[in-house]
Amino acid sequence: MPSTTILVEDSSRIREVLVPSMEELGDMRVIAVAESASEAIVTLARHDAVWQVAVVDLFLREGSGLDVLRAVQHRQAWQRVVVLTNYATAEIRQRCLALGADAVFDKSTELDAFFALCQSYGSA
Repeated sequence: MPSTTILVEDSSRIREVLVPSMEELGDMRVIAVAESASEAIVTLARHDAVWQVAVVDLFLREGSGLDVLRAVQHRQAWQRVVVLTNYATAEIRQRCLALGADAVFDKSTELDAFFALCQSYGSA
């Protein structure tokens, strides 16, 4: 069963490619998209009872994915937050995990691992 997912990504070009790939390769159903930290926080709260996975970029139109991570630190145990960024340095990974991210992936080199993890969420 596909994971109910919210995507936090400000690039329309990336979303156009990523959403169908998430649905096909990650067994995810994207129910909402947000382009800024504040929009993401509102969207996640609005869908709080249903979202299972939030996929969050770090650099957004306004605010940061770190702001989103802070806002969902006290989420339900069955909700997962995965950071998908072009800036997955060791320091960024550490900061994201410290703020409660379940995983951090580099968009340019770790998409296979990202999709595999997301697919495992749907089968859990």
